[in-house]
Amino acid sequence: MKTLIGIDWSQKHHDIRLHNEAGALLSRFRIAHSWKGFQKLEYEITQVNSKPSDCLVGIETADNMLVDFLWARQYRLYILAPTVVKSSRGRQRASAARDDDSDAALLADILRTDRHQLIPWQPDGELVCQMRLLISFIDDLTASIVQYTNRLRANLQRFYPQVLNAFSPLKSKLCLHFLMAYPTPADAVALSFAEFDAFCRQHRDTQAKYRRRRFGLLQQVIPIDQRLMTTYETQIPWLAQLLWGFVQQKQQTIRHLKSLFVQHPDHEIFASLPGAGDLLAPKLLAIFGDHRDRLPTPTVIQAVAGTCPVTVRSGQRRSVRFRRACNHSFRYTTQQFAEQSVRQSSWAAAYFHTARKRGLAKSHAYRCLANRWLKIIWTLWQRHELYDEAYHLQQIQRHRQPVAATV
Repeated sequence: MKTLIGIDWSQKHHDIRLHNEAGALLSRFRIAHSWKGFQKLEYEITQVNSKPSDCLVGIETADNMLVDFLWARQYRLYILAPTVVKSSRGRQRASAARDDDSDAALLADILRTDRHQLIPWQPDGELVCQMRLLISFIDDLTASIVQYTNRLRANLQRFYPQVLNAFSPLKSKLCLHFLMAYPTPADAVALSFAEFDAFCRQHRDTQAKYRRRRFGLLQQVIPIDQRLMTTYETQIPWLAQLLWGFVQQKQQTIRHLKSLFVQHPDHEIFASLPGAGDLLAPKLLAIFGDHRDRLPTPTVIQAVAGTCPVTVRSGQRRSVRFRRACNHSFRYTTQQFAEQSVRQSSWAAAYFHTARKRGLAKSHAYRCLANRWLKIIWTLWQRHELYDEAYHLQQIQRHRQPVAATV
């Protein structure tokens, strides 16, 4: 007989329920999120005479050290979406009251009643796992770059506006190194054109025709508040150096991500997508993962991405609303890809402009296009085929032709 294990996880501890297949409680306890706590979990399982192969574990997250531990011990895992758990709470009690122990009991009960509808979880391969970590790091670096670019721009607007006029973008190598070498307006005014020209050459500036104009903008004398000069002239080079470190690290991490991406057997599928580029293609591959049985239909990936709306029908009533319960990072990635595809795919551009003419907002139109793209990508992924724009246009044209009536 199988032992059903429900785990309500948190950052510091986990509440656990052990049930049998009849739904009877075998044990309940709490463990710390530590190696000692994991050993206690195994001890409690052995007390009910269960081997790992006879245990089914339900938990709401796959990105957890406890999940890694259980998978290494060959427990059979089911990752349950939080929306599934939330919608099932009403079958245990009429009130909305709940706690961690009741949620663990619910997870075990879902395994007892709905296991035939669930797909056992399997971790993705090493390449995909490494790519996901790098992608998460790149996203964090991007957020930091935006944050410190905005802070540096605010300081320059008040203290050193000549740099904002002379350089674009602010996070470019030439601009940041200039601020580290010449952190005050007085330093820029004291600079000769020969020195500025040598500085630009040293940092491999390829826009030589703009150097005279940039130099003129840097030589402008703009009245500034002298009271805060000391504070600003120490902050600006520090911010520039910090920002350059973030930019360099992001570039290096993207190169590492590309080297892993080309090693994956599915990389050609995602690289063939128009507009995917060096970052979006690996992101899409990491989202789809290695296991094709995990996404049996395109509607599953569309729901996870939140690109398709929620349709509710009851009697004569029908409502369509925005899907809020989804992977928000995935939705952002798919909409980014849809936006880039408009520039390189004729049918995607036509679809987007038609949606805009119907009155849809830009974000809504991109989301609808992303929904179409996910179905196409899922089909290519399942068939191990590359995207072919000409073939896709032929298919669109074929489906638009009227079908001859048969007598």
